[in-house]
Amino acid sequence: MVLPRAIPDILEPKKKKIAHYLSEIQIHLKEARVKYEKEEMERLEIQRIENEKLQKLEAKDLERRNEELEELYLLEACFPEAEKLKRDDRFLSQWKHYIQCDGSPDPSIAQEMNTFITLWKEETNETLEEVIEKSKLVLNLIEKLKLILLETPPYDLQRKNIIQYQGSILELQELLHLKFNRATEILLRQASTLADLDSGNMEKVIQDENVTLYIWANLKKNPRHRSIRFSETQTGFEIPRILATSDIALRLLHTHYDHVTPLSPVLKPPQEHVSLVTDFVREEVKSVQTAVSKDLQEENKQENESNSVHEEETKAEEQGDVEEQTVGHFKSQELLLENACEKPYFLEEDEVDLCQFTTLGGVYHLDILELPPQCKPMKGWMIVEILKEGLQKYTYPPETTEDLETENVFPPIEVMLEVHENVIFFENPMVARWDAEGKHWKTDGISNVSYKSEERLITFNLETFCPVTLIQDAHINMPFQSWELIPLDVNKVLLTVTTVFTELQIQIKENLCMLASIKVNNKKHPSILEEKWMTPVSFITALKNAGLNIFPTGHSHLYVVINYKHPSVEVKAYRQMALLSSAFAFCWSKWNTVCDSKKTIFQVREHLLKEESIQNPNWTLLMFSGNRAQSLKINESSDAFSEVLKEETEFHSTLYHMVKDFASQEAMREVRRSNCQFVDCVCHMLLSTRLLSYS
Repeated sequence: MVLPRAIPDILEPKKKKIAHYLSEIQIHLKEARVKYEKEEMERLEIQRIENEKLQKLEAKDLERRNEELEELYLLEACFPEAEKLKRDDRFLSQWKHYIQCDGSPDPSIAQEMNTFITLWKEETNETLEEVIEKSKLVLNLIEKLKLILLETPPYDLQRKNIIQYQGSILELQELLHLKFNRATEILLRQASTLADLDSGNMEKVIQDENVTLYIWANLKKNPRHRSIRFSETQTGFEIPRILATSDIALRLLHTHYDHVTPLSPVLKPPQEHVSLVTDFVREEVKSVQTAVSKDLQEENKQENESNSVHEEETKAEEQGDVEEQTVGHFKSQELLLENACEKPYFLEEDEVDLCQFTTLGGVYHLDILELPPQCKPMKGWMIVEILKEGLQKYTYPPETTEDLETENVFPPIEVMLEVHENVIFFENPMVARWDAEGKHWKTDGISNVSYKSEERLITFNLETFCPVTLIQDAHINMPFQSWELIPLDVNKVLLTVTTVFTELQIQIKENLCMLASIKVNNKKHPSILEEKWMTPVSFITALKNAGLNIFPTGHSHLYVVINYKHPSVEVKAYRQMALLSSAFAFCWSKWNTVCDSKKTIFQVREHLLKEESIQNPNWTLLMFSGNRAQSLKINESSDAFSEVLKEETEFHSTLYHMVKDFASQEAMREVRRSNCQFVDCVCHMLLSTRLLSYS
């Protein structure tokens, strides 16, 4: 078939259209390429200008770096000065105790403690009331020894002193419990004379600020009397028939303290760390002394008098001493923030991990005791048989059951305990029992646990009587949701930490701390700790004992997802924040989780006391790497993170000089007037909470 000639004529206009279309595309591509090249050139030019600007700012920062660091070192001399004042206070308290002559021993002197313990061991026939009264002094001595171990810097503690103090603590704890046992025996010998008229059994409750003692003696051995409730309390037991018909006594000694859990090891920096600190300090001191000596040489050219030279050299030596103390103090703080690589010990099955959990509300010492021979009146005398072996425990269930069905004949004992009113549980508490053989807490042998939070009553079944305690996750309030540090008055600030369950407000004034308020589930919660001023170490211990633990340890990162920051960066940030805290407010930033571990981001603003409270304060977003501080262009409401420098701002080597750029002269005067103990106390709380890593 032959195609007609008209078809090429029909396609011709389409070819022209396509050619025209292609030509237009090429023109548009050319224009787009030219536009892109122009925009790229403009972008590169802008980038070049920005880079030049940044290079100039970096050069300017490097140029004044030594000057800024020297000024910071002078300001940070307040930390060793505060340490010196604390050391003086410790010596002063020893002297005050010496001149008091009140008969109580100085817990730091081994001879006095040994004498006290020996004399108390020789005292016999003490009643429970007398032991409880004496226990106040004993507990005070134990508390003082623990504070010495916690408050004394690691480099001031010698190994022999640690062994001495911990040995005294253990001896006092053991002796105190022994005294309770002997006093219980004396009371049980008189059980028949103290019997209740209705039940015929003896029941006694002794309550004190440190202990609560419940004792029940089974004198009637009534098999139907199996439900035991102590008068005016919810505490009690449901005992099996075999115990209801036995010559026994039940004792519940609730100590509001914990003398069962092994003492925590005292952290001392390893020898290699000590040598590293020493070398670092020496290098820093040498560099500073070199800089100072150069200044002296220039001044000596102008002043040739020998007396003047001698004075300046003395100044240089003093400057070197200050530098050495400051740098040494910094390195010791940095070592405290280092995270442990692994757990300190291997856990057995059902063993409580004390790095993850904490005991709360003290210890409930549950004992089934053999009823001792009762005293009998005879011709105006009271005759009593005293057993040589003393108070004996009744074994339940017995070691040999002669093929009896143990579960039926020796069922678990139901226990009802009142939870200490000064302890907060954010979740239902768990129950743990003490394994005397393994020397640790375990969760086996306990069943049917139920907790009534409103009544603060916990009920559970226990296979055999032994010390029990309530435990809670130590990291239940970590990580934090937010935090804020705001000046309140001269040398006084308010630290607010918000967690999933609670909001804590802590006031820091000079060298003391106080719990200002606590909210649980957005409702104010009363606490015995409110309005009580304490030293930082005592305050932290008190909060932990109340269930308000916001203080991470070296192992906490193994149980909590954290925003890890390098220890040196954290320490530098906390120290400089503390220096500025009298005139500047600090606040958390969501961008702190985005930057890497060698940078921290937080908000800051000037906050003078005479200023009225601002509804929506204007915060400045700062990024600090330990060696450089800068103000960021973004803010909290920005959509994306960027490290771009804020317009018309510069780089600085310290936070102090960074805020100085936008701060008033009055604010900087307030900073320089800050009390050294106040700055050290604020720094201590910031280091203890580790807000930048755990928020």
